[in-house]
Amino acid sequence: MQNLYDIIEIVGRDLYLRALKDIPRDVREALSKGLEAEKRDGNLTAQQVLFTILENIRTADDRDMLVCQDTGLPIYKVLIGTKLHIDVAQVKERLRKACERATLEYPLRSNSVHPLTRRNTGTNTGQGIPVVTVAFVPDSDRIELYMAPKGSGSENMSFLKMLNPSEGTKGIKRFALQCIFESGARPCPPMIVGIGLGGTSDVAMHLAKEASTFRKIGSSNPDPDVARLEKELLEKINQTGLGPQGLGGTTTALAVNIEWAHTHISQNPVAVNIQCWRGERAEAMLHADGTVTHGAS
Repeated sequence: MQNLYDIIEIVGRDLYLRALKDIPRDVREALSKGLEAEKRDGNLTAQQVLFTILENIRTADDRDMLVCQDTGLPIYKVLIGTKLHIDVAQVKERLRKACERATLEYPLRSNSVHPLTRRNTGTNTGQGIPVVTVAFVPDSDRIELYMAPKGSGSENMSFLKMLNPSEGTKGIKRFALQCIFESGARPCPPMIVGIGLGGTSDVAMHLAKEASTFRKIGSSNPDPDVARLEKELLEKINQTGLGPQGLGGTTTALAVNIEWAHTHISQNPVAVNIQCWRGERAEAMLHADGTVTHGAS
């Protein structure tokens, strides 16, 4: 049987490639619903944009190729069962090697550069890259591995504001809509809007990223107040008229996903992180016996 860390490296490599090639089913369905909505509204430009997007996906399926030239920065979320004895440092190292292998073996465009010199590493890895977050699951003997390649067009549209508690829900809505208008066509709408509420500034940003990259379209936050805000903001964003690729229409966003944490009595952090229409992500489960099962795309 292969060493568990060898399996992590191989699966991490394959997930990177799969995420870039195979658009998740919930994203495909949301795009198709958007096309039908634009047909009902009679917006020919929006229809053509969404038709072209869906054709792009079908072409990638037929030719086993990347959906977009932007291979993103690799982000992994690792959930480790507490029944396993795992060296977390080794897991992170193997995921780094997974990115290097995917970049070399496919090959992929490398996007990771030094923030000052802009020198490209050529490996899609580097200082702090890939981004790997680790959490633990009680009474589990498996590893859940999630991967999302985050493109720059949408990542550049990231926002944080420390609201005063007195601004309330209205302040949250106002800030979120301001972010959408400021973003315009740059994040390649129709977009997935992730919002992080509460915690500290860094926690809010992390929650927003979690909401935009790993939450499935159509899911609702279990907190009823938060779920209502998700629904209301999605309706308001789609009333802006920005539409697909910012060319007009009613399908500006495919989803608004909100994650939250309790916060201090004298602050209310709000973060917005946007994902482009591709919503790229992939997942797999590594079991204690060495078998691997892949999540439905």
